[in-house]
Amino acid sequence: MIIRKIFKFENAHIVRGCSTQKCSQNIHGHSYKIEVLLESNYLDNGQMVYDFGLTKRYIKELIESFDHAITLWSEDNNEYLFDMKKHSKRWIELPVSPSAEQFSRVIFLIVERVLECTGMVNGERNVKVHSIIVHETETGYAEGFKEDAYSELMGKISLENIIFSKKIKLEWSNSNLWEALLKNELMVNPKKV
Repeated sequence: MIIRKIFKFENAHIVRGCSTQKCSQNIHGHSYKIEVLLESNYLDNGQMVYDFGLTKRYIKELIESFDHAITLWSEDNNEYLFDMKKHSKRWIELPVSPSAEQFSRVIFLIVERVLECTGMVNGERNVKVHSIIVHETETGYAEGFKEDAYSELMGKISLENIIFSKKIKLEWSNSNLWEALLKNELMVNPKKV
């Protein structure tokens, strides 16, 4: 069975190398809608794949890190990267260009790691990310699956190469959340939310 939870954020970026000059040469923003599709062959004690209330913890926090932030590509011009970090407190640096396609891959890996590190306490079993859909506009989206997230043909993504600004980390319920996920530390779900 597949369930879907939608998250939203406003984000700015430049997509270098794309055909559209407005997008490749100018900082611009989008109102993103992110669909997180989770799947399992089992239901928990509440007869659910995964309680939507639990997605409001770390999954929502990490996705909302992109809200009112600028997303940067680590391979971009060093002067540009320096200036954006200097003039914005909320930024995220990725090892891939911040296109909708790459956002779907990055968010897939982030949500997957959260689930891998989550101690389930209400009978949840075998909950996995089915896909991530990133709506960049009302008429265009990208959907990424596991094989896409790990495809080196699309550019290697290592979670260790995703960098969140200090300001973003301070806004999380646990400012060491990203470091804990990188170390695969267990984070036990609460019994009630």
